Amino acid sequence: MVGGRRRGPGRMGGDVLIEVAWLYYQDGLNQKEIADRLGLSRATVVNHLQEARAQGLIRISLAAPAFVQHRLAVALCERFGLRAAYVLPDEGLAEEEQFRRVVAGGAMWLPSLLGPGDRLGVAWGRTVHDLAEAVEPSRVPDLTVLQLVGSMATPYGFTAEACSTLLAQQLGARCVNIFAPAILSRPELAEELRAEPILRAQLDQIGTVNKFLFSTGTAGPDSHIVLSGLATAEDLRRNVAKGAAGVICGRFVDESGRAVPDVMEERMIGVPLPRLVGLEMGIMVTPGHDKVLPSLAAIRGGYVTHLVTGASVAEAMLSA
Repeated sequence: MVGGRRRGPGRMGGDVLIEVAWLYYQDGLNQKEIADRLGLSRATVVNHLQEARAQGLIRISLAAPAFVQHRLAVALCERFGLRAAYVLPDEGLAEEEQFRRVVAGGAMWLPSLLGPGDRLGVAWGRTVHDLAEAVEPSRVPDLTVLQLVGSMATPYGFTAEACSTLLAQQLGARCVNIFAPAILSRPELAEELRAEPILRAQLDQIGTVNKFLFSTGTAGPDSHIVLSGLATAEDLRRNVAKGAAGVICGRFVDESGRAVPDVMEERMIGVPLPRLVGLEMGIMVTPGHDKVLPSLAAIRGGYVTHLVTGASVAEAMLSA
């Protein structure tokens, strides 16, 4: 019992401390609102905030150890062989609130994972774009951000070039974009375009990435890969029939994280998936339950060393 009322199932003292701190300092809730949401007394909320400050968890933003040492973060690392995980409290949040919280957490953690001379490959999608937008402007010396997927005629604002350009601006980095469509109509045309000197040089630079930022895509009819026009409904049906379980950098992968062999591959412009396996760092952001299975596929495939997600998604991944 806490404050005369029972805490939710599975919530431990340290986890509640972190959640109270987040709601107060990041989401801007007052003490009464936090008490009502979590089923605590207001006095307990005050005590938690004082304890969070005493433990050094609170700076301008929440300190990273509060999340990488979360019991679920430790469990994820032990279960899946990750080097680190960053787990955000998300109990009771609506889907969109969960998404925003995980993206904000990833934006806070990312700069600490980068160092001078890094070459960070960047995927595309709403998760990556919104994370880039949320990163506080800073400068990582001699950092290069590289677009990994060609351009596409998407109705969304989070095109591949927008993701890489925005993140490079936020981190004071050099940006290398791909000046070509993500997929072409004919394999012969794609082969000719890859041979063009300007594009060849850009693709060669992609091959030098040592760190990788991405979020997996789903293999359902509402997947961004279809809605963006990168794949047709027939492409989706065909790849799912072959075992596609998710999408990484615009390419279908099966449950083991292996690329699904398909005629689309010959028409695509971007990084080959094998180049992203076993990098120095693979940073995956998983903000929702719809991405649990694709994210597990990415982990099995060797793309992931660092994971950012919410507590309920972490639990789903551990129980899958």
